[in-house]
Amino acid sequence: MITNAYLPLLVAGLLLLFLVLEKWFPLRQMRMAWSFRLILNLAISGLAFATALLFVRPAAMRTLNWSADTSFGLLHVLALPAAAQAIVGFLLLDLSFYYWHLLNHKLPILWRFHNVHHIDPDLDVSTGFRFHFGEVLFSTIFRVIQVTLLGISLETFVAYEFVFQANTLFHHSNVRLPIGLERLLNLVMVTPRMHGIHHSQVKPETNSNYGVVFSVWDKLHRTIGLNIPQRALEIGMAGYSSPEDNRFWRLLALPLGKQRDYWRKPDGTMPSRQLSTATGNRHHLAE
Repeated sequence: MITNAYLPLLVAGLLLLFLVLEKWFPLRQMRMAWSFRLILNLAISGLAFATALLFVRPAAMRTLNWSADTSFGLLHVLALPAAAQAIVGFLLLDLSFYYWHLLNHKLPILWRFHNVHHIDPDLDVSTGFRFHFGEVLFSTIFRVIQVTLLGISLETFVAYEFVFQANTLFHHSNVRLPIGLERLLNLVMVTPRMHGIHHSQVKPETNSNYGVVFSVWDKLHRTIGLNIPQRALEIGMAGYSSPEDNRFWRLLALPLGKQRDYWRKPDGTMPSRQLSTATGNRHHLAE
């Protein structure tokens, strides 16, 4: 059984593993100096982790205990067998995170903070936890609502937390898997090529592939987009594509200032893409 005590160690081990694999088997060519990005992203991630430990985790744990004591929440009402309750709870946790991610893109106040994650000009495992601490604070409210309404058990919560963190690192990583293997994995889960498209500068591509663990939610909600070759992707956010935008203090202050046109580059052009018949199958994961 994975416990809260071992979770940070397991996640740290996966982070190091993907850092090594990215160097051996890179999926996309990087544009920014790796060492600078790593330090920057770790600094932003450190603030996010501290916020999660101080606010999100305690709030979620208190809510879990309250739900267990009062038998409040959907899963308590359904009164399923233990195994079925764990499976349904796990799926509902992932579905609700799909909606939370979607909300971070659709609500302007949330997007101001989530944009800090998206303006990274490269995408690798260090991007996986690069979230503004303000976004993490907002997620405290979401976590309390999520856990309260679902009524999941502590065991299901901890198991999902590990899978959530592990697959966040995996699908943000710049690891090139054999295309046949990735297409097979992508039938079930979010993979690096799939999530890479979500970090594209092209607006319709950014507004796709919101899933965290399972790819089925994007398929069911028709937000799936798999047809873009990785070599054709320009990672980042067009309106924040200058090197000066990726500086520590600028990133922290970004949500509080006047926002630019996210989708236009400084020269006024808006990235777009015309799909050829060779890449026009929306549900085909391109190499």
